[in-house]
Amino acid sequence: MILSITTTHFPATDLGYLLHKHPDRFQTVELSVGKAHLFYPEKSEEKTSICLLLDIDPIEMVRGARSQGKEGFALGQYVNDRPYVASSFMSVALAKAFSSALNGKCKDKPELVDLPLPLEVSLSVLPAPQGGEMLIRKLFGPLGYDITLVRHPLDEKFPEWGASSYYSLTLRHTITVREMLSHLYVLIPALDNDKHYFVNPQEIDKLLEKGEGWLKSHPEREQIVRRYLINLGSLSRQALERLSEGEVILPAAEEGAAPTEAQQRRESLHDKRILRVTQELLASGAARVLDLGCGEGKLIRQLIKHKQFQEIAGMDVSYRELIKAKERIRYEEMAPKQKERIRLFQGSLTYRDARLEGFDAAAVVEVIEHMDPNRLHAFERVLFEYARPTTVILTTPNQEFNVMWTQLDAEDMRHEDHRFEWTRAEFAAWAQGVCDRHGYEVQISPIGEEAEGVGGPSQMAVFTQKK
Repeated sequence: MILSITTTHFPATDLGYLLHKHPDRFQTVELSVGKAHLFYPEKSEEKTSICLLLDIDPIEMVRGARSQGKEGFALGQYVNDRPYVASSFMSVALAKAFSSALNGKCKDKPELVDLPLPLEVSLSVLPAPQGGEMLIRKLFGPLGYDITLVRHPLDEKFPEWGASSYYSLTLRHTITVREMLSHLYVLIPALDNDKHYFVNPQEIDKLLEKGEGWLKSHPEREQIVRRYLINLGSLSRQALERLSEGEVILPAAEEGAAPTEAQQRRESLHDKRILRVTQELLASGAARVLDLGCGEGKLIRQLIKHKQFQEIAGMDVSYRELIKAKERIRYEEMAPKQKERIRLFQGSLTYRDARLEGFDAAAVVEVIEHMDPNRLHAFERVLFEYARPTTVILTTPNQEFNVMWTQLDAEDMRHEDHRFEWTRAEFAAWAQGVCDRHGYEVQISPIGEEAEGVGGPSQMAVFTQKK
């Protein structure tokens, strides 16, 4: 992963003074999981560039207890994009390599610290898995940058696979070096949202220190704070209150901006979905319930209210989501007996796992559409062949209903991370195939208000083992 900073300020070699890096020396900074190399590919009074090259050791990254990596499959710790993209590793490297510049210090030419320079910053690979180009522009645009983005294909040899979530980014602005570095330090990990170290209250101090002078007035400040702190609610609230000097920050809808009709419908749909799944689980008579792809624990929070469920287990591939689930259900505040009912663990839906066996019922709420279609067969076997709960309740969007969303074109999906969305007929055909292969019966019904000719916005299948 390489980042370059270029200036045409005259004399351009002043960049070396500002960054405290001599243009004639190749320098290396030690990181916890590798090294960062600094060098000048171009040096003249007319134009000077410096490059920061990350050399991440994947093995060392896994050895570190705080290293998380990609969590979607068994070898995710070893096979992931961390060594090749701009992420929290890059922020750490920037802070170590350019600490004096970030702190506004320039011993030899202090007058340069507050001097805006024409700067161009290039990042070879920037991940934006949730938000894409629009999010990148929303974060950097208000800061005055001229933005050039090039999206990378998944594989140049297979163009039919489509585009990836990775971009080459070039930023141009006349700005101080200190401001530019602070923007990169905060916004790169906010875009990726995959920190390689544990996020604790000390991260709030770092965020507010590096965001001083610009974060408070940024129109996307709430989103930046939450993404930087991996959506941990308590930390985000503390950061936003400190950023606003004690003023309590309310969600946009509470600040006077009424939610749109689409937002209201989606929120209502989500509530209906959780309620319907809870009702079906109660009707099944299940005492031991498994929530697969539990995310932030919204379903678990409802299940806890019912004494019928003696054991409630939640599994998700994302460790961060499990942390948020614990926070959402207020696990640390529970009485000991209540805690005994709850179990949260990390795992993949496409690998056989003994921890999934022995449950009366399993819920899979709006999860399968996030899988690549070629992984569905593995998921099917894991759940219906090996885990084999008596009842399985599975929901997924109804693709036919998308025409009712005014902001969606006919070919669009509801979420950029969806790999597919099924029509009612496609869902029914898949569900019946599962039954035929694994000895289940199924009942399918809509969730949400139905529209003529297209059905409901979501569809639910209740699988029951044949007796």
